[in-house]
Amino acid sequence: MDLNNIKLEDISAKLKAIDKKTLIKFGIGFGAILIFLIGYYVILNPIVKNKKALYEDKVLKENEIVQFENEIILNKKRIKKLEPEFKETSTLFHSKAEVEGLYQSLSRYAGVNGLTISKIQKKKPKPVLKAGVTQQAEDLLKKTDISYYKIPVEYEIKGNFLGYIKFKRAISKSKKMLNFDKETISVVQNDTTGAVIAKGELTIVGVPDEFF
Repeated sequence: MDLNNIKLEDISAKLKAIDKKTLIKFGIGFGAILIFLIGYYVILNPIVKNKKALYEDKVLKENEIVQFENEIILNKKRIKKLEPEFKETSTLFHSKAEVEGLYQSLSRYAGVNGLTISKIQKKKPKPVLKAGVTQQAEDLLKKTDISYYKIPVEYEIKGNFLGYIKFKRAISKSKKMLNFDKETISVVQNDTTGAVIAKGELTIVGVPDEFF
């Protein structure tokens, strides 16, 4: 085809020769495609993205629920296994052997609640005198002068704050005489698990026959 010989009149004549119905059909088809694309990107696409995000969040939560259920089952088994040991050591006063094994004793409570004991340091037992006994040097005291001994213990525990609260509550329910005298709780920096470190001093008691 010689492009130089093409005239505008010829092009106009050929366009006029095209059937109007064909042009209308073409226009309708093109318009439908345009409307579909606009509807998809403006309406459908955001809905699809939102549904996808909701589905992914649902799957994540379902996985977390399964994980929590497994942890609950494991903790129940651990509690059931450790319960006889708790009962065995639940007397009012601590024996000397129990004081020496204090780390193991507290570790049982801590382990049930997902805590780690990083420090247990026992100090010198302090005698608590019976009513009416005059305060005097310890080497001058008689066994009959002493009501019981207080044994201070410095501790450091790391773990989840809720676990630490449960740990203290479990100890408070035991029959052992144990008091938390000092306590400071600080959040572990840059820890995504929300861990805390609890430091302080607790006091346990023992009878004179064991510590005099």
